[in-house]
Parts: sequence; C-alpha cells; structure tokens
Amino acid sequence: MKLIELGLQDYQQTWQAMVDFTNQRTIDTEDQLWVVEHPSIFTQGIAGKSEHELAIESIPIVKTDRGGQITYHGPGQLIIYCLIDLKRNSLGIKKMVSIIEISIMQMLELYSIKAHLKDGAPGVYVDHAKIAALGLKVKHAKTYHGLSVNINMDLSPFEQINPCGYQGLKVTQLSDLADNNICMSTISKQLTDLLIKNINNNE
Repeated sequence: MKLIELGLQDYQQTWQAMVDFTNQRTIDTEDQLWVVEHPSIFTQGIAGKSEHELAIESIPIVKTDRGGQITYHGPGQLIIYCLIDLKRNSLGIKKMVSIIEISIMQMLELYSIKAHLKDGAPGVYVDHAKIAALGLKVKHAKTYHGLSVNINMDLSPFEQINPCGYQGLKVTQLSDLADNNICMSTISKQLTDLLIKNINNNE
C-alpha cells in the first residue's frame, strides 16, 4: 500500500484527484492512503439535510459524494483518505468501516484514551463526544474519501452544525484528552500503520 503525505490542501481539488484516481485505476493499481489537512470547510454528505446547517457564517459548504451528513474540516485535524480495492482485499464495505473504526480506537489506546462506538452512528467517540468521523464512497468496489480525527484544532465551527446530523452532539479532540505531548506526524504514522496492518490482516 502506498502512503502519500499531501500536507495542507484545498478540499475540492483533493476530492477531484480522488475521483480521477479511482476512475483511472486498474486491477493492478496499488492501494493508497492519502494523509492531508484542509483549510476550514464544511462538507455535506450525499444524503445530507440542510436542517443540520444551524448558523453557518463565513465558512464555505461543499456538497460532496461521500456517505454521511455534514461535518467540519480544518487545520489541526488529521484526514486519511482510503483509496482501497475492496474486492482484491476480500472486504465488504461494512468490514472496511469496522477496520477504520478499530484502527482509530487502537491509535487512541496508545495515548491511554478509551474510545467507544455508537450503534447506528459511524465514527469513534470518547465519553459520548465524537473524536473521529468517517464517510466513504464506493465505486466499482473501490473506496475513496475516508476518515478524520480531531487532533489539535479549533472546535468552535462544529457549533454551527449538527455534527454528522446529530443534534447537540459534543465533539472532542486528542490534545484535550492526552496526558503527554502530541505530534501530528507521529499520530499520522501510528494510524496509517494500524490501517495498513488491519487491512492486510483481514480474513
């Protein structure tokens, strides 16, 4: 699996690059994980409802083609896009979602943070506050889009929406929960290593 570090990138350009990659890949194309941060932006999922946009001011909204409802991306949030051939890896979409959630929880365990899941609400939570979101698009058994983990960011824009379509849902981040100093590049390596291991170990 190829790991690509993109740094801070425009959301729509990155989205288009994912679409292009997915459309052009062949059965021999290596799977990729793209590590990226985005400037402040709200993204609305394919089934997103405008009622979850509460008091959005100056931050733009992009209607995208991933699953899920509205969420926020901004600097200090770790985003990993998962460009995976499900069929070649003998994965169903539910298993892929589970691998992402488990990998995030295993990463948080490295910081002595006990995370949990919620029935019917994809993502990862700590004390019922959301720390990680995920949304995938599947096309011809290939995934794109992926996951976001709040690391050390301004969380206030989440107050302008119902995060992921849940009224009053609290959000949290790693920097407010970890006892030790955190480093984005270290967390990125830990999480991508776990994702690659868990995808490769799929049975």
